[in-house]
Amino acid sequence: MKHSWRLFLFLALIVALTAYLFTSLHLPEAWKSFPLSLVPPAWRSPLLLELLQALIVAMATYLIVRWDMIVPLLRASDWMKTLRLGSHKELPPPLTKGLFEPLAKEVTYMAKSLSEARAAAEEEARLRQASESLWTPERLKEHVRQKLPGRTLLVISNREPYQHVRQGSQIVPIVPPSGLVTALEPILRACGGTWIAQATGNADRDVVDDKDHVQVPPQQPAYTLRRLWISQEEEKGFYYGFANEGLWPLCHIAHTRPVFRPEDWLAYQAVNEKFAEAALQEMEGQLDPYVLVQDYHFALLPKLIKDKRPDARIALFWHIPWPNPESFGICPWRKDLLTGMLGADLLGFHIQYHCNHFLDTVDQVLEARTDRERFTVNRQGHTTWIKPFPISIAFSLSTPTRPKDAWPDKAELLKGLGVKGRFMGVGVDRIDYTKGILERFRAIEQFLVNNPSYVGDFTFVELGAPSRTLIKRYDDLTWEITQEATRINARFQTREWKPIVMLNGQHSHQTIEPYYRAADVCLVTSLHDGMNLVAKEFVAARDDEDGVLVLSRFTGASRELRDALIVNPYDIDQMATALRTALEMPRPERQSRMLHLRETVLEHNIYRWGANLITDLSQIRISSPEPAGKV
Repeated sequence: MKHSWRLFLFLALIVALTAYLFTSLHLPEAWKSFPLSLVPPAWRSPLLLELLQALIVAMATYLIVRWDMIVPLLRASDWMKTLRLGSHKELPPPLTKGLFEPLAKEVTYMAKSLSEARAAAEEEARLRQASESLWTPERLKEHVRQKLPGRTLLVISNREPYQHVRQGSQIVPIVPPSGLVTALEPILRACGGTWIAQATGNADRDVVDDKDHVQVPPQQPAYTLRRLWISQEEEKGFYYGFANEGLWPLCHIAHTRPVFRPEDWLAYQAVNEKFAEAALQEMEGQLDPYVLVQDYHFALLPKLIKDKRPDARIALFWHIPWPNPESFGICPWRKDLLTGMLGADLLGFHIQYHCNHFLDTVDQVLEARTDRERFTVNRQGHTTWIKPFPISIAFSLSTPTRPKDAWPDKAELLKGLGVKGRFMGVGVDRIDYTKGILERFRAIEQFLVNNPSYVGDFTFVELGAPSRTLIKRYDDLTWEITQEATRINARFQTREWKPIVMLNGQHSHQTIEPYYRAADVCLVTSLHDGMNLVAKEFVAARDDEDGVLVLSRFTGASRELRDALIVNPYDIDQMATALRTALEMPRPERQSRMLHLRETVLEHNIYRWGANLITDLSQIRISSPEPAGKV
């Protein structure tokens, strides 16, 4: 240990004085050389000399302790008091090195930690001034741990979050295009649990264990994926038939006639029962399990699970719109569907409008007690709460982004597509008749007719993901969209430019994001959509706070994203005008609108959605159902 120079000085003084005094006491002849005449006779006693020695030692000790211990400690105390009161901005070492060097390091580290904690608390308080602090994966994880102590989540959906496919001699995991996966996967990453889904990858069987489990994500496993194997015949009736030729057009009211076949209904029932059996297996040994059932593929599932596990807390989230009672009345098995859905303790939709429609439908179809003040349905002694939960995306302040110069700019992207231009629009869709892609293309055509100065300057890039191609209506739609793009291009294109570029295929987020970031405008023109997460993805990608969102009024997102340009997708002239407005909007207005849009998506992200859903489910009092036959 290093000592200060004062310590060495006083130790030397003590040694010298002590040696002198002892020499004086035991060697009297030494006094002969000392001028004793200067010392009073009373002071020449050996006892007084010893007292003098003790006094010198005490004074030296006091001075050493004061200079090397008391003063530094008092200084450190004052410094820590100042720090505690929050008026200390710097972090200089409060203690000198030497005797207190180890303590100085610890105090400085503690002060730094306190300063960081205060800064975090101040940031938390700032975020709460408007409403509440932002939700992050870490906060959601802690929230779930408090709400579900000792329990895990069980999520059930038709679409799996990861497929394993063969590419040559390798097996590669891919993320299928799905708004549901985009929304739910971050929650399972944050909270853990088990996700039950249909296996759809051609190498899915090669990677599961003997219980059909595989840990995902592949690079950093965070939860369990339980795969279910559905035969082609079952998939044809359950998925393509009843779910997507029946319920999908029924709920979207997008002018495509629903088709209901008895054999499809039988397949739908069989697959729901198969998923219920798998869910019950995963719940074995768990008390009061929490189950999140997803979407219109599993309307029967809540009651199938509830009948076997009345202690389970079940939420069903309906990701698509809910139609009015007259439209829903088309379905021959409407009572069975509603009864199955009401097996859930909590039933969620995107917006209040769909909740209202659902209660109206129950009133017309079933014998049940509906409470429009609390938005509940009581049937056979079981209560189901009906609430809106606007779904979102995984957007937070910690969302990683690449440096701005690492992204290709607009000119590079257009050059890669073989065209030149000053302006670029983007659309990202699963190819579906509800997305309004044909109407969008016709609006672009009208825009060029009305504004010929943009011919040769504006190119629209459509990134379309083919889906449900085994259904004739979808196959026909793909052909119609291609033909319409070809017709419009033939009318306007030049040797180095064309107005519409179609990129058909399964596009990863890494492929799509550069177009989000470089586009002048994003067109979301759905004819009917529960939410539409593309609109929110575009906003989240624009960390430059630029770009304009043109958004259909028939999307759930239009209720939240009010700084977008809201349009009626059936009004081609209005969309053409909105496109020009977007391209000619002054930069300050663009940035102001985008800033407000980003604040909305940031505050209402998927982590907040998950927290609200789990909180409401955990607060529901589970009631025991009455015997069948009572209402």
